[in-house]
Amino acid sequence: MITHASTAATQEARFPGDEPLDVRGLRTASAASMPRRFDGVLRGPELRCAQTASAVGLDAVADPALADLDLGAWRGRTLTELEPDLGAWPTDPAAAPHGGESLTALAERVASWLLGLPGERSLLAAVTHPAVVRAAVLHTLGAPLTGFWRLDSAPLTQTWLTRHGGRWQVRETGHRLGGRDTSS
Repeated sequence: MITHASTAATQEARFPGDEPLDVRGLRTASAASMPRRFDGVLRGPELRCAQTASAVGLDAVADPALADLDLGAWRGRTLTELEPDLGAWPTDPAAAPHGGESLTALAERVASWLLGLPGERSLLAAVTHPAVVRAAVLHTLGAPLTGFWRLDSAPLTQTWLTRHGGRWQVRETGHRLGGRDTSS
């Protein structure tokens, strides 16, 4: 699983809409290298996932199950702006005060996606969002959703999940995608 590169929302710490990569995100994704070939590549349906996949040289097919957490009316807003409206949202995985998707619904969607992947030996890539990666890691570990906000999933990082005997395992998470450093 590869998280999309940075966007203006990433840099401004606000909830994204369907926005493109920013200049830095496009530059770092274009400089990244994919060390392996994949049997299949999927991506979230959002523009930032499509651009990231293309920039790193992956021909990816959109999969709605890899869509970002739907934050409803909070799209485009910062946590500071929303602080009075947050309520139980940060601590209650079933809460959806924004009118979008709860963490519980996201986790169910991601778990169904993982369970529905082909069982035969193959190497798949998925270009998606930090929220989807967090949900996949928690599902794989059998950890509670209350740990969702304790997982970091930075832009353009990879998380490797493996499946043996029908059981998922976390191989590594949060590893930067290969390439030269273009942060300066």
